Amino acid sequence: MLRALILIALTCLFGPAFADERAQTQQQLDATRQDIAELKKLLGQLQQEKSGVQKDLRGTETEIGKLQKQVEALQQELKKTEGELERLDKEKKKLQSARVEQQRLIAIQARSAYQNGREEYLKLLLNQQNPEKFARTLTYYDYLSQARLEQLRSFNETLRQLANVEKDIALQQAQLLAQQGTLETQRQDLEKVRAERQQVLAKLNSDVKARDQKLAAREQDQADLAQVLKTIEQTLARQAREAEEARQRALLAAQEAEKQRQREALAANQDATPKKPRAVPGPLVSSDGATFGGAFSAARGKLPWPVNGRLLARFGETRGDDSRAKWDGVMISASAGSQVHAVHGGRVVFADWLRGAGLLVILDHGNGYLSLYGHNQSLLKNAGDVVKSGEAISTVGNSGGQDTAALYFAIRQQGRPSDPTQWCRAQG
Repeated sequence: MLRALILIALTCLFGPAFADERAQTQQQLDATRQDIAELKKLLGQLQQEKSGVQKDLRGTETEIGKLQKQVEALQQELKKTEGELERLDKEKKKLQSARVEQQRLIAIQARSAYQNGREEYLKLLLNQQNPEKFARTLTYYDYLSQARLEQLRSFNETLRQLANVEKDIALQQAQLLAQQGTLETQRQDLEKVRAERQQVLAKLNSDVKARDQKLAAREQDQADLAQVLKTIEQTLARQAREAEEARQRALLAAQEAEKQRQREALAANQDATPKKPRAVPGPLVSSDGATFGGAFSAARGKLPWPVNGRLLARFGETRGDDSRAKWDGVMISASAGSQVHAVHGGRVVFADWLRGAGLLVILDHGNGYLSLYGHNQSLLKNAGDVVKSGEAISTVGNSGGQDTAALYFAIRQQGRPSDPTQWCRAQG
């Protein structure tokens, strides 16, 4: 019976603390689920943005491919044009050689005609003995002169046409080169755009990867918190079951004791010899009513800070770059290894590592008031220990993924976060 009464007393003692911890864990679990939903939504938006950039990149690279194909076609045209120019240059050289030879022959004929022509004409004019011969000679000279003139005209026309062809080919070549330069500029511009979009895509991939990792971490946090909540609920259920069983055993024991007392009283009445009454155990006492520096609810604005340092983050401020996440406590900068002191007397209900909080100590101060001390380097107390106000409970560290040494300090009132600066004394 005494064991049953002790079990009932312990259940009454730890029951409220576990209930507060369960409410706190449930709130953390709900917040984590909301974070996961928001992260999944953000990941969906990033995936859509990534798809848009990939679509733009696909269009840019397709356009680059078309322009590159045009550039290669123009290069083939330029090669053909260069081949045609080489052919025409050879023909030009042949014509130039022919022109030089024709010029030489024409020069010889001109000198000969100049030297002999006047004398022949003069002889023909003075010699009137054979008029028919004179007429034939004049006709011959006319044909010869016309042939020479026609040869010169044909030669000059060939040179003119050659010059025009060279001019046209040079113009075409210049146009092709200009077009090639334009296409090359466009290709370079598109290459620049593609490089920029590839950088954007790489950044998006990095963001998506980071968000995936953060989502995985949040989901792991959710799993850890769910496990803690499950453990607390199982503990509460077991305590309630054991308390009920103890109550039933105590009730049966009391009934059996009453029956025994009645039997003894009946026997005493029947026995003439007086008997000494049996001693009955006194009432059970416990330290549940002990106070540690007074009631916590009366300590608003009077509590000491758990560690000396500077506030890095205040209650309600935005956490990092996520505008949805708010600080539900404060972060206090302090040297690694500095002792962390309990701000009020209470009982340790949690002293272990918890994802996101590192090495964490939770004190129950009664009446639904809890204080939390996270990211510790080491824990100096165990669950179930009773501590006094100002007693060292842990040391400052950076556990739980913190970059620098600092203490996470929070206060819960009936499961709801409360601003620690309203409870602790103002720092001078």
